[in-house]
Amino acid sequence: MKRTLTLTMLLALSLAPSARAANEADYKAAYAAAEAASREAAGMRNQWTTTVSTLAAAKKAGDGGDFDGAVAAAKEAEALAKASIFQAASEKEAWKAMEIR
Repeated sequence: MKRTLTLTMLLALSLAPSARAANEADYKAAYAAAEAASREAAGMRNQWTTTVSTLAAAKKAGDGGDFDGAVAAAKEAEALAKASIFQAASEKEAWKAMEIR
């Protein structure tokens, strides 16, 4: 329950709307952060497929000049990547509690 609440809060905060229109610099910064988190998750062998598709959507929106949409998608991808990292870290030891002794 606690883990689900944490993941939900992470996703909700990442999807909060910004007060101004995004520009290309905002997009590039958000995309770089999302890409770094995604690489970290992939390095842990726990990258979610939704992260990859959301990151691709951010790139497509950015390439099309829709920087507001691109920043939103990049922030969502970053939140998904961080959630997958959190999951990998929490399950690294949690499986032992499920082990039959």
